[in-house]
Amino acid sequence: QVQLVESGGGLVQAGGSLRLSCAASGSISSINGMGWYRQVAGKQRELVASITWTGTTYYTDSVKGRFTISRDNAKNTAYLHMNSLKPEDTAVYYCHDLGYWGSWGQGTQVTVSS
Repeated sequence: QVQLVESGGGLVQAGGSLRLSCAASGSISSINGMGWYRQVAGKQRELVASITWTGTTYYTDSVKGRFTISRDNAKNTAYLHMNSLKPEDTAVYYCHDLGYWGSWGQGTQVTVSS
């Protein structure tokens, strides 16, 4: 299996920045890429960004130009760099293994104050 551990969430003022990290362990070779999702209480979890291990990226429209997803294959870690944060970015952020196991991390809270 694949285990994912997120870190880097917190409280930030609007316009600020945060960097989320997702460290993978276990069956690393089964991972094709990583996705970052977010969820607000009472709403569906939504895909924010994804990256394949060959570098292809995807961003949902609301974060284009503000968020950047990256990965460090040597460290088995994916990152989500979030700039120009808005209150509507407030959510629990999860990383998700896009490979065979489809594992999820435990989530990290991001709160953006206005």
